[in-house]
Amino acid sequence: MARLDPRALRVYVLTSARFAGRSHRDVAMAALEGGAGSIQLRAPELPDDELLAVASELARACADAQVLFVVNDRPQIALAAAAAGAHVGREDDPSDARRLLGPDRVLGMSVEGGSQAREAEDMGADYLGVTVWATPTKPEATPGGLALVRAISGQSSLPVVGIGGIDASNAPAVLEAGAAGVAVISAVAAAPDPIEATRELVRVVDHSLERRGG
Repeated sequence: MARLDPRALRVYVLTSARFAGRSHRDVAMAALEGGAGSIQLRAPELPDDELLAVASELARACADAQVLFVVNDRPQIALAAAAAGAHVGREDDPSDARRLLGPDRVLGMSVEGGSQAREAEDMGADYLGVTVWATPTKPEATPGGLALVRAISGQSSLPVVGIGGIDASNAPAVLEAGAAGVAVISAVAAAPDPIEATRELVRVVDHSLERRGG
């Protein structure tokens, strides 16, 4: 049985505690209520013990809602919290992450080109994260534009999630380029109403994928 249903990736919300005084929990719970299919706890500022506490609570809530929940960068915390999996970059030793997670948990990997996508597949990744446009929430990432989404989606058998500068207005273009879904941070975390922002994104994405035949 596959570890991942790609449909879960349609609307993928990453948490952030830097907007409007909202906590990671606030953002995640709003995304859950709004209908997101995947939630990633991205909290590089939290020490392991605090991250584990938040991850454990969110893992239970997401499991109850049948929503994919992954922890960013720290697979050992994902494992301890009973999360569905983890998301890592190339600098985070992906092969070790797969070993830690075992055969049943989901592993997402960020990639910047076709060769990296092939390596990710060989290392046991279940989906690929591709930075589309520049974003202040992840300044270290190298944006590749829609051309990179199109190239990797066409070359890899793994589902691709576009991230970086995406909101409801430009999500259709990312999906038309071949992505299985879109990942957002500020489009939800910084929105005046994060629940409604998630709902709007779900509406737009579902409509775009229906038109695409996905």
